[in-house]
Amino acid sequence: MPDGHTDSIAPKKQPPKERQNEKRPNLIQSLGPGLITGASDDDPSGIATYSQVGAQYGNGLAWSLIVSYPLMAAIQEIAARIGRVTGRGIGGNLTKYYPWWLARSIVGLLMIANVINLGADLGAMGAAVKLLIHGPALLYVIGFGLLSAGMEIFMGYQRYVKVLKYLCLSLLSYVACAFVVKVQWGDVAKNIVMPPIQIDADYIMAIVAVLGTTISPYLFFWQANQEVEDTRQRSDRQPLVRAPEQAAREFSRIRIDTYSGMFVSNLIAFFIVITTAATLHATGKTDVETSAQAAEALRQVAGPFTFVIFATGIIGTGLLTVPVLTGSAAFAVGEIFHWRVGLAQRPTRAKAFYVTIAAAMAAGVIMNVLPIEPMKALYWSAVINGIVAVPVMVIMMRLAVRKDVMAGFKLPRYLWTVGWIATAAMGATVLALFWSWVS
Repeated sequence: MPDGHTDSIAPKKQPPKERQNEKRPNLIQSLGPGLITGASDDDPSGIATYSQVGAQYGNGLAWSLIVSYPLMAAIQEIAARIGRVTGRGIGGNLTKYYPWWLARSIVGLLMIANVINLGADLGAMGAAVKLLIHGPALLYVIGFGLLSAGMEIFMGYQRYVKVLKYLCLSLLSYVACAFVVKVQWGDVAKNIVMPPIQIDADYIMAIVAVLGTTISPYLFFWQANQEVEDTRQRSDRQPLVRAPEQAAREFSRIRIDTYSGMFVSNLIAFFIVITTAATLHATGKTDVETSAQAAEALRQVAGPFTFVIFATGIIGTGLLTVPVLTGSAAFAVGEIFHWRVGLAQRPTRAKAFYVTIAAAMAAGVIMNVLPIEPMKALYWSAVINGIVAVPVMVIMMRLAVRKDVMAGFKLPRYLWTVGWIATAAMGATVLALFWSWVS
C-alpha cells in the first residue's frame, strides 16, 4: 500500500531549482493518448449499449455514467503511468514480470475480444452507411477495413495521431442530437440525484453492461503503449526510470490528458443515453439491439436530421476505434513475442507487428460474412473483456506499487484507492454475469 507521499523518486532527484522552473503543461499541450483512448471508448458497440440502456430505462441509468467516470479515469491513469515510467506497455511488463503462460493467456483472450468487437464495429459502420446512402453493407465494411488498415500501416505516426484527434470531433454529433430532441432536463437531474435503483436481474445486467463498456482492457493496453510511443518520438523525453527529473511535468500531463479524455468519453455516453431516453423510451421503443437500429428508430421518432447526425457519428467513432482495437492487439502480441513494435516504425522494419494489425482487421471483416448475430457477438465480447479486465487490472495495480518496476515512483493514495475500487467493481460485474447465467 502506498504511504501517501505522492510521486516520490528513488533513483535520482530533480534539483529544486529545475523543479520550480519547470512549466506545467496547459490543456491543449496535454491532450494526446488519453483523449484518443477516451474517445475510442464510445465505439459503435458502445453506442449500441448506451442506446439500449436509454431506450429501456429512460434516464434511470444516467447516474451510472457519473459513478463510472472516476473509476475508469483512475485505472487509465495507472496504465499511462506504467507505460511512461517503464518505457514498456502492459504486454511488455506482463512478459517481464509474470509467467509466460499467464501473459500469453491474457493477450490471447484480449485478441479474441478485440476481433469480435472489431467485427461488430465494422458491421455497424457498414450498416450506418447503408442507412444513409443505401447499397451493399458488406462492401462498405470491406472499404472501412482497407481504409483503416492502410492508414494505420502506411501513414506516418505523427500525421496519424493528428487524424485520430480530428476524428474525436465526430463525438460532438451526439451532443447535437441531445439538443435537437426535447430532453426533459428536470427528469434527468432528478434521476441523477435520486436514482430509481431496481433490484432485478435486467437492471443489474444493464449496470454491468455500462461498466463493462466504459472499462475495457484494450484501452489499458492502447494508452500505455501510446505513452511509450510518444516517448520514443520525442528527443526531450525518456522513460522516467532513466529520466526521473521529468516526472512532475509528465505526471501532470498524464493526469490532465487522461481525466479530460475519460470525461469526454462519459459525457458523450451520457448524451446518447438521454437522447434515446427522450425519443425511443418516451415513445415505447425499447427493443434496440444495435447502433444502426437506434439510428433508424430515431429517424422514425425524431426526424431525418437527428437520424443523419446519429448515423454519421457511428461512422466517425468507428473510424477512431477500429485502429485502436487492432493497434492494442498488435502491441500486446508484439511485446510478448519481443517483436519490434510501434506505429512510428516503417512496415519493413516491423513486419510482424503490421501483419498482426492487418490480420486482426481481416478477421473483423470476415466476421461480417459469418452467420453470427450481432448481439450475441457483443455479449461474448463483453464476457471475454470482463474476464480479461479483472486479472489485468489486478496485475496493473500490483505493478504500479513494485519498486523494481516503477523505480520508486509511488501511486498517490487516492489513485491507489480508486484503482482498487475500480478493480473490485469490475470483479463484481464478472460475478454478476455468471449470476445471470445461473439465475
